[in-house]
Amino acid sequence: MKALFITEPGKTETREIAPSIAGPSDVLLRVRYVGYCGSDLGTFRGKNPLVSYPRIPGHEVSAIIEQVGREVTSLQAGMEVTLSPYTHCGTCAACRQGRFHCCRHNQTLGVQRDGALTEYLVVPAQKIFPSPGLALRTLALVEPLTVGAHAVERGRVSAGETVVVVGCGAIGLGVVATARMHGARVVAVDIDDAKLALAREAGAALTVNTRQEALHERLSEATEGHGPEVVIEAVGLPETYRAAIEEVAFAGRVVYVSYAKEAVTFETRLFVQKELDILGSRNATPQNFERVIGLLTAGSFPVERVITRAVPFDQAGKALRDWDAHPADFTRILVEL
Repeated sequence: MKALFITEPGKTETREIAPSIAGPSDVLLRVRYVGYCGSDLGTFRGKNPLVSYPRIPGHEVSAIIEQVGREVTSLQAGMEVTLSPYTHCGTCAACRQGRFHCCRHNQTLGVQRDGALTEYLVVPAQKIFPSPGLALRTLALVEPLTVGAHAVERGRVSAGETVVVVGCGAIGLGVVATARMHGARVVAVDIDDAKLALAREAGAALTVNTRQEALHERLSEATEGHGPEVVIEAVGLPETYRAAIEEVAFAGRVVYVSYAKEAVTFETRLFVQKELDILGSRNATPQNFERVIGLLTAGSFPVERVITRAVPFDQAGKALRDWDAHPADFTRILVEL
């Protein structure tokens, strides 16, 4: 069967690989759509420290179950599904707390192990989430939105709070939509008017383009000078990391989803003076998957506007090159198999 490999930074190649065989507790999937994640772009650029080459990318998946293992009773062939792309060891400190999504030894599809950009894929049945009510294109968006949903969970967002979302890519849009579901007033921050328009469609009450407006002044106006109760950072720049700490209210919560790509220097006085809760957020839980599937089933999320481009498998490599050359032009690219 065919698979797309990133063979080294800047290069892709289609290869034939051996067919996948499902074990007794697995399912065999016929992959239909794979979404490109920022981690895939990082792999293509040679800037993902978790990746070795060659690597099959892809972990945002929609698929049809082709076959189920003999021990699988809850799933059947023909179901349209998405999947959780993470693994867990069951014995590390995180797993012993039941936080399997942040397992110390996690291996994400397409990152530490070969991913989904192939015709067929074998996955443990426990990682599968069926949803007969959603289109296959929509199912491929579930995983990145769950990462945003988990950040909202980490931030303990509740009704009536003001939540600032810094960065309106797919993960940030997941934050916007989920925080709105919790009854929060959401302020979306970005430097791209098109992405801010998507954030408004996803549920943001206020948007701020920091290339055109001063963030501190806008947030002060919106919160009567107090600052937002929660700031969720989904960009990964030193300046946005610092802004989250500076703009959040006293006794507020800051959640970091993205890695900063270089060292960040903080005014640590604010950590103590504001008595902040500073939280990391990694991956997503099964409950986050179920919540996002419910959100998408409700039909209020701008799915088709988030999908910037859908390409056939034979153009998957070109799509990566285009994204690398013009990153601001894309929110999500889907590859159809």
